[in-house]
Amino acid sequence: MEDGGTSSVVVGEPLALVREGLAALCERTGRLRVVGQCGDGQEAIELIRRLRPELTLLDFDLPKLFSLEVVRQARQSVTGTRVIILSHRTDRKTVLEVLRSGASGYLLKSDPLESLVAAIRQVLSGGVYVSPQVEMARIFTGGNGDDHRDPLEALSRREFQVYSLLVEGLRAKEIAARLELSPKTVDTYRANLMRKLDIHDLAGLVKFALRRNQDGSGR
Repeated sequence: MEDGGTSSVVVGEPLALVREGLAALCERTGRLRVVGQCGDGQEAIELIRRLRPELTLLDFDLPKLFSLEVVRQARQSVTGTRVIILSHRTDRKTVLEVLRSGASGYLLKSDPLESLVAAIRQVLSGGVYVSPQVEMARIFTGGNGDDHRDPLEALSRREFQVYSLLVEGLRAKEIAARLELSPKTVDTYRANLMRKLDIHDLAGLVKFALRRNQDGSGR
């Protein structure tokens, strides 16, 4: 916490209007001073390393460098920043992977300002915050007590990241850049995840993701 009772924050969001609105909301809380804004993951990690903000708000789907890779690199650089990820997704696998990456908070973009304020307070005090819209019992127990296990649970951390970017329409070369992997390695992860999901082409993978979104399990 800086003198005057405010904490420094960096905001990373690809859409300028959303980014500026989020920055304005941060300032309105009276607890934050926005020291940097950016539209992609590469710029985000550069700002974090240079400015060492106490808090960073990141969109889940950042271009150039994937948000969870930004979190990982920030932790490796020992910047001290605590990260809150913002997303539309409500599925268990996404929330768990965000928390496992080292992020301290997970907010939905549909959450009200009150949730943002609560998340900021909780995270800056050293805690972990997850959107009230996410069913925490389901997140940590693995479901609703039935035998219908989420197929994505079979994916490794990297396979899940590749899956997330594939269903956003990115090609192997673009995914490789965002995850700082070789295209050949991405192809290997893609083949493994499609085998585990029993899906045999990209069109089938997109249909799978769309069905998850429609039934409420994916977003």
